Amino acid sequence: MKKRLFMYLFIFTLLLVIFQFVNSKNIIENYDQKLTTYIEKNKQLKDSITSIEDNLTTDLYTFRFDTNDDAMTYWENEGYRISEFVPFLKDQLMSLNIYETEDHPLVPYASMTGKKMLIEQIRILNHKWIIASFTDGTYWGEMLLAYDIENKENLKFKVVESILYQP
Repeated sequence: MKKRLFMYLFIFTLLLVIFQFVNSKNIIENYDQKLTTYIEKNKQLKDSITSIEDNLTTDLYTFRFDTNDDAMTYWENEGYRISEFVPFLKDQLMSLNIYETEDHPLVPYASMTGKKMLIEQIRILNHKWIIASFTDGTYWGEMLLAYDIENKENLKFKVVESILYQP
């Protein structure tokens, strides 16, 4: 009887070990499959991020004076140093924010809040155009400016087009 009991215990233990082995194998294969799927998806997402970063970098350098060799060459041929020209241009445009009259010298819209219209941001597109944003704190807008230099120091700005947004 003892022999049969040990034989049954041995068979039961063997079946339990086989069951545990098969169950563990299935769990490991499932985890391996999930890990492979996650690795593939992660690689795909990293490729997408790289592609988006490349497009973003390209977009950031589009329509910028400092990446436009033709525009910089134009002013260098006129006798200006680009390292001094860009700050000079921005300073001249921002200095127009200091005015005593009721209307801004360049902004084609009058303030509707009693505050002064001020130019906030400037992006120099090339050797002829600038995009500028303006606001009075409540109303804001954008304008496209043409610029030219007369007599090596006298900057002339002309509003080509502008828009005022609703608050």
